[in-house]
Amino acid sequence: MSNIAVYIGDDLARYGFGEGHPFGPDRQDAFIKEFQLRGLHKKVNIQSPVSASDEQILLFHTPEYLDQVKRQSITGSGYLDCGDTPAFKGVYKAAATVVGTTLAAIDAVMKAECRHAFIPIAGLHHARRDTAAGFCVFNDCGVAIEALRKVHGIQKVAYVDIDAHHGDGVFYEFESDPDLTFVDFHEDGRFLYPGTGAVEETGKGEANGTKLNIPMPPNANDGLFMRLWDQAEAFIEKADPDFILLQCGADSVLGDPITDMAYSSAAHAHAAMRLSQLADKVCNGRLVAMGGGGYNRDNLANAWCAVVDAMLEIN
Repeated sequence: MSNIAVYIGDDLARYGFGEGHPFGPDRQDAFIKEFQLRGLHKKVNIQSPVSASDEQILLFHTPEYLDQVKRQSITGSGYLDCGDTPAFKGVYKAAATVVGTTLAAIDAVMKAECRHAFIPIAGLHHARRDTAAGFCVFNDCGVAIEALRKVHGIQKVAYVDIDAHHGDGVFYEFESDPDLTFVDFHEDGRFLYPGTGAVEETGKGEANGTKLNIPMPPNANDGLFMRLWDQAEAFIEKADPDFILLQCGADSVLGDPITDMAYSSAAHAHAAMRLSQLADKVCNGRLVAMGGGGYNRDNLANAWCAVVDAMLEIN
């Protein structure tokens, strides 16, 4: 039996904002087509999506915001933030499924039912505790960190993000948390939403020095990513985490319609392979990867398959 679990299903695909929107419901289908073409579906354990309970969502989000999402999920009207993240009918259930599936992957890893796991429609790293942001309704990354602490007793968590956009919803909500090691490669905020993640942002108070922001210039390629990776990996290893989360957004690959980065899927393969090796070394293999952004369908299919392939190669 494979040590890798991949979570896919119709309920997960429903997290999307309609045809024509960059974050459309066809993103999972694009991944699955390439996933099956490469025969990867025969090498992993396919798992079904799971919906989160309100109690699980409230590990990170406020009750007031949860109620807002529920209300707007009925009407399907308006925005859940200042204008980036539209509501749609059923948005609550769709977003709760992203959270629940990420938590199910963590549970499976913690129970040693698998060594690593990947969820393509996940990694919604912009949402804050009390609001949506940047196409992200509930922040499954943030819920995952809270669940690792409060449910599984795991304090030292490493969150690694290679999406083109800075993972601000994770960074600022855990900026003062010394046990959350944060490493984020992203397009320089002077050129791309959300405009944050400067190299000087290293954490606050007791957490100062536990956060590593790596702003990349527009058109940054694999060569620059690989050269900077060793520094990031050493930073993570020194923190000696008990669990690693990887947000592997594919919008950092050349040709994405809303970013200016120039990686190939080799960057994603490199990150997944090195983190798989590091997880085996420091935390009994505990690694969960989340698809994150990516709006060129060919790019996300290739990058996410490269992540799964790299995990398989190590295991």
